[in-house]
Amino acid sequence: MSIEMTDLLQLVVDEGVSDLHIEVGAPPIVRMNGELTPLESDILTPEDTERMVKAISSDSQMQQLQECGTSDFGFGFGEQARFRVSIFKQRGHLGTVLRQIPKTLLTMEQIGLPNSIKDMLYRPRGLVLVTGPTGCGKSTTLASMLDIINQERACHIITVEDPIEFYHDHKRSIVIQREVGSDTTSFAEALRRALRQDPDVILVGEMRDLETMEAAVSAAETGHLVFATLHTTGAARTVDRIVDAFPTNQQSQIRTQLASSLIAVISQVLLPRDDKVGRVAAFEIMVSTPSIQALIRDNKTFRITSELQTGAKYGMNTLDTHLMDLYLNNIISYTELITKAQDPDGITQKLQQLQG
Repeated sequence: MSIEMTDLLQLVVDEGVSDLHIEVGAPPIVRMNGELTPLESDILTPEDTERMVKAISSDSQMQQLQECGTSDFGFGFGEQARFRVSIFKQRGHLGTVLRQIPKTLLTMEQIGLPNSIKDMLYRPRGLVLVTGPTGCGKSTTLASMLDIINQERACHIITVEDPIEFYHDHKRSIVIQREVGSDTTSFAEALRRALRQDPDVILVGEMRDLETMEAAVSAAETGHLVFATLHTTGAARTVDRIVDAFPTNQQSQIRTQLASSLIAVISQVLLPRDDKVGRVAAFEIMVSTPSIQALIRDNKTFRITSELQTGAKYGMNTLDTHLMDLYLNNIISYTELITKAQDPDGITQKLQQLQG
């Protein structure tokens, strides 16, 4: 009996699954609380996967798949859920991975972000970066931040995403959401156009290339509050990643621009909980202070971590400090603590001192 995509999507929604993998030669596989689990089902044939991919894809998405070998888009499962979808070819067959986008926006307290972050949402201009590996909840964090602005400020918010994940209704603010591919050709192009559309707040789904980084930094400098994501872990690495994307002769200038425009870097990882079912986020938070600005300008990012360690009064902390707190409160396991830590040796020494 053939498995229908509708039944699988219903299961994903009912069971609170985060990801669904459809591949030839394996049964459907789901990810729950960070763990991959095959479903008790028949092995999928090429015909099965092709039927399932077509069930969720439009003609233009299938055409893009044929031309490029892959296509990414957002997909609504009736009123029940939205998914971020990637369809692709592998070894001549079709496959897909669907990630379920949470329907309800979490509050910043539920995410675990400190109140100091909320103050940043009322700034008239500047750049806030949310960073971390794929699937660590960056989109959820940003959506929650935008929702607070939408509820509490009368702004014009423009988002550029690939694909759009969370839909925002107009509340106190007007929210314009543009999807790369269907509404605009690229992040950089949409950003350039956005500046002519009287925005107060701009969300850039991902700073993928030099052009987008340049546009985001200059938008932050010219009186807009800009939110963006990067696939980096840690504040110092994030600053280095942006600077290193520029040609050598422009790096001094971008350091100066970043020093003046950067409000904060929030770096996050998502970990399986040890105390109960579910996952918990750990954060590294860098808030731009005069001394941090000087380190960025003077190319001394290697000293940022020590500023974070002593910057608690500004709402700063290192990722390792937060991980250690979670471990000492029995929320995460020792294995998660050590594998996600930036400085595992330092963590081990601190634990020995505590136990000694």
